[in-house]
Amino acid sequence: MKGERMIAPVYVVGHLNPDTDAIASALGYAWLLRERDGRNAIAARAGAVNPQTAWVLKTLAFEPPSYLADASPRFERIARTLPPIAPDRPLREAWAAASASHSGAPIVEAEGIPLGLVTGDSVFTFLSRQMEARVDLDNVSVARVLAVPCREAMDADVPRFPTAMRVRDGRGRVLRDERDDFLVTREDGTYFGVCRSPDVLNPPRMQIILVDHNEAGQAIGALDEADLIEVLDHHRLGNPPTKTPIPFTVDPVGSTSTLVCERIAAAGRTPPVEIAGLLLAGLLADTLILKSPTATERDHLAAERLADWALKGNQLQFPNYQSFGEAVLAAGAGLAAYTVDALLNSDLKIYEDGEIKFGVAQVEVANLHELGDRLGEITKGLQDLCEFRGLGVAMLMVTDVVRGASRLVLAGPHADRLSDLPYTRLPDGTLDAPGLVSRKKQLLPVILGLLEA
Repeated sequence: MKGERMIAPVYVVGHLNPDTDAIASALGYAWLLRERDGRNAIAARAGAVNPQTAWVLKTLAFEPPSYLADASPRFERIARTLPPIAPDRPLREAWAAASASHSGAPIVEAEGIPLGLVTGDSVFTFLSRQMEARVDLDNVSVARVLAVPCREAMDADVPRFPTAMRVRDGRGRVLRDERDDFLVTREDGTYFGVCRSPDVLNPPRMQIILVDHNEAGQAIGALDEADLIEVLDHHRLGNPPTKTPIPFTVDPVGSTSTLVCERIAAAGRTPPVEIAGLLLAGLLADTLILKSPTATERDHLAAERLADWALKGNQLQFPNYQSFGEAVLAAGAGLAAYTVDALLNSDLKIYEDGEIKFGVAQVEVANLHELGDRLGEITKGLQDLCEFRGLGVAMLMVTDVVRGASRLVLAGPHADRLSDLPYTRLPDGTLDAPGLVSRKKQLLPVILGLLEA
């Protein structure tokens, strides 16, 4: 037995500062890949869930997707799950295990704490110590040597690496060490597996599918250390390079949840109520219950189909998708529940146009009057955001989901480049933008036009 690694997963992950569509499309597409293709697809998130998404997940009895900090391989991925051997077992057992696995045999206490590895080098060192102690090895049978407890012939000083550690962060230590085998431990110090130096020097790359975004600046870190194998999105192009051709879908619809719904239908599958409800929430949140200018006929058809799947039998206690959508939007509306940091980062998109790098955050409210009491701290937060993220302009788009209007707050060293935005400047310095609800389809093209002028 050579030991087993985890079956290589495919991570389906949305953008940084994920919104409901990013979370829903990741969970929904991962489900389809498992159901249709039998792949080990795992939904992941690139940041904390916002209040709206948290409400949706709780309503549908879903746990949030696992958090993926970046795409850099961890020691967990390269560890071989070799069976542990008790320290008092005879050396012959460890030697047989090491020979079969072509790796060190892990010696582990009953409590799960690893004590060391039995390797060819450690056995040679053990025999050398016997010679130094003037043991007459000519009169000691091989059977007697192999009967000693494993602990006497193990390497107790073998380096240990935690499962969550980046492989690149441990590579230097491995290069400085003459050993070929190393222990991998869990966060609590218990045994997890064994890794070998060739795997540390050339680890398998994570497989990543991006949903609801395609720009490197909005993706998880260290994407260049992974294999990007697919993109499913509905935003403008700004994709990172890939080594080989990949399936790449950027469709002009109102949500990525719409695209996932269409693929589920094309595959002839019927998703569980919970998956359908998630995708419906993602679609309705991104299109403001199909009132956004980004909403298309395909979004309307997808909403009807998802509602038929999700609301059948009224398991979600909503008579139609309109009432469900209103509850989804209400769960995410309001400034009072957010810190300034959360306001500016929970739905922040970073863009670059030539030499100007700018960020636009969006938050939904039930009444634009909520902005007045917090305008000063929000403006200060935007200035801090520019300094921290190296932005020329930072903007918060506060959207009244009932009236279908927004208020814009700007700051930054190049904010004057946007002085010609076609909105009315109010006495408090904010911009009043009736009818503006879509960052992607309405605001972003205007900003890019001014910056390119």
